[in-house]
Amino acid sequence: MDPLTFQQAREAVVARVRDARPGPAVEEARLENAAGRVLALDVTADRDAPALARSVRDGYAVRAADVPGELSVIGEVRAGERFAGEVGPGQAVEIMTGAPVPAGADAVVMVEYATRQDGRVRIDGAAAPRQFINERGCEAVAGAVALPAGMRLDYGGVAALAAFGRERVAVFAKPVAAILATGDEIVEVSETPQAFQIRNSNAYALAAQVARAGGAPRILPIARDNQAHTRELIERGLEADLLLISGGVSAGKYDVVERALADLGAEFFFDRVLIQPGQPLVFGRARGRFFFGLPGNPASTMVTFELFARAALELLGGQREVALNMPWARLTRELRLRPGVTRFLPALVGAGGSEITPLDWSGSGDIPAMARANAFLVAEADRPEYARNDPIRMLLK
Repeated sequence: MDPLTFQQAREAVVARVRDARPGPAVEEARLENAAGRVLALDVTADRDAPALARSVRDGYAVRAADVPGELSVIGEVRAGERFAGEVGPGQAVEIMTGAPVPAGADAVVMVEYATRQDGRVRIDGAAAPRQFINERGCEAVAGAVALPAGMRLDYGGVAALAAFGRERVAVFAKPVAAILATGDEIVEVSETPQAFQIRNSNAYALAAQVARAGGAPRILPIARDNQAHTRELIERGLEADLLLISGGVSAGKYDVVERALADLGAEFFFDRVLIQPGQPLVFGRARGRFFFGLPGNPASTMVTFELFARAALELLGGQREVALNMPWARLTRELRLRPGVTRFLPALVGAGGSEITPLDWSGSGDIPAMARANAFLVAEADRPEYARNDPIRMLLK
């Protein structure tokens, strides 16, 4: 197969999974456990929000036509109370942030612009009608959709659920992602490796990435570099909603993953993407389940999951929008690269997020560099150099 560009490969993943995904099972989550879950049903507002007009400043509720001028203060209203009377001509009510606006008043003047003395208040500036007032229903109207199905709940979404009285909410079940590391050189984390061996870091990194993307990770035993053992574990992995295979997808003599998948009747959509790290990347479907054959080098595994497998997992979990967030920052030093592939290189984003510094690293096996990084800078395939202070896209970790 011809290699795909980064954008072509991502579009292929999203299109294939979006078109073929089965409807995820629906379950119920309590409010305190709802963060990170994907809504299965629309959530509607059970009342107008706010339920009545309220002040957004501490100050004085007045009639806009009466200021500037000196007004009689006829009372006070705090959040959690209502003022029983009505503001008439030449009158004002002291009001606190969040308090209901008294009848008759149509503006709030901030306390900083008012002078109070002996039961009266002087306001020297004009007030626009409705200033510093949130009208009833300006945030949400009763019965309207406040949170749509397919939305992943963050802390703001949880706050909205609480505000609309939802102690329980219908969410999609977390998709299970089976994780299969391959290679004779890999040993368990608890073992003391020989100099020619490495511990199974990829499986645990992927498990963390799967959990962060809203999935349920299931780590399988390490597959050895023979076709029969690899096939046996792949079959187990295909019982999950998504299979993530790390290693064994290059063109080496002992890279047996693609052959094992072919034995299982796999359909391959692509097997190489023009990115670095992570060119030998396999995406396909077998026995009704999607799979990714991720490169075995740790940085390659991490990057390709974030760019491609994460989107598939989120779609399988019922999430509707899976766009990558790649904001811009300015480079703190020049960068020279060989063109031809889109590069995702470990970097540090400074405080404020406006500057990004490429990290010195030893290649895609450099786990400590990946741990130090808080982002990847994204160098375009057709651009061989960037000058200091040039804008460049970044992918936050």
